[in-house]
Amino acid sequence: MLLLWLVPAFWSSNYVIARASQDAVAPHTLAFGRWLLALALMLPFAWRPLVQRYPQWRAEWRQMLVLGGLGMWICGAFVYIAGRTTSAANIALIYSASPVAIAVCGAWLLHEPTQRAQRWGMGLALVGVLFVIAKGNPLNLLAVRFTAGDLWIVVACVAWVAYSVLLQRWPSALDPFGRLTAIVAGGLLVMLPFTVVEWFTVPDVMPLPGKALLLIVLAGVLPGLISYQAYSFLLRELGTARAVLVLYLAPLYGALNAWLFIGEPPQWYHAAGAALILPSIWLATRAKPRAH
Repeated sequence: MLLLWLVPAFWSSNYVIARASQDAVAPHTLAFGRWLLALALMLPFAWRPLVQRYPQWRAEWRQMLVLGGLGMWICGAFVYIAGRTTSAANIALIYSASPVAIAVCGAWLLHEPTQRAQRWGMGLALVGVLFVIAKGNPLNLLAVRFTAGDLWIVVACVAWVAYSVLLQRWPSALDPFGRLTAIVAGGLLVMLPFTVVEWFTVPDVMPLPGKALLLIVLAGVLPGLISYQAYSFLLRELGTARAVLVLYLAPLYGALNAWLFIGEPPQWYHAAGAALILPSIWLATRAKPRAH
C-alpha cells in the first residue's frame, strides 16, 4: 500500500526527463541507455538465480521478448519521441484512459473480480485527472489539440495495457526481480537494431554530453528500475484493477515535480483534482476483491 503512493512519484519524473532530453539525447539512445543501466544494476543480484533456474524458465524467452518490446521499447522510446511534438497535458489525457482499459482487460482475460467500490473509485479518479488536465474548466478539454506525437502516445498506452495484462496472464518460474531482469534483457535485444539505426541517421547522437548521461542515469534508476520493479510487485499483490491506480496519481506528482525542478507552482485545480483522486484511491483499495 505504501508503494501505491510512492511509485507515481518516481514514474512521473519521466515527464520532466522527456522534456529535458529534447536537445540533449535522441529518444532511442535515451531509452536504450536507461534500460542498459537498469540491467547492469540488477544483474549482480539476479544472475545466480537466473542461471540456476534456467531449465525452469528457458521456455519463457519468447514472452520475455514480447514483454520487453512492449514495456521497455514502446513504452520507453515512443514516449520520448512523442515528447518532442506533443504537450504533457495531451500525454496525461491519453494515459488517463489506460487504468480503465487495464481493469477491463483484467476482468475479461484474467477473470479478476471487481467490487462496486473499485469501479466507483476508478471513475472518480478519472474525473479528477480530467479536472486537472482541464485546469478547472471542462471547456478546456474541447480546446485540446492533438498532434502527430499523440499517435506515439496512443501506441505506448496500448502497449502498456498489453504489458500489464500479459505480465499477469503469463505465469513465470522466476521471482518478480529475476523476471524483470530477463524482461529488460529482452527489451534491449528488441531495441538494439532501432538504436543502431538512430546512431547512423540522427546527427550528433554520439558522443553523449554530460547532460545526456545524467538524464540516462536518472531515467534508468527512477522511472526505470525502481518504478518497474515496484509495479510488478503491485500487480502480483493487488491485481491489475487496483495496481494501475498509480497512473491516476501521475498528473498530481507531475505538477509537484514541475514545481520543484522547473519552477512552475501548482494551481488551485491541482488541489481540487487531488481532492477527487486521493479519496478515490482509498475507496478502490480499501477492500480486497472477492474470491474467484
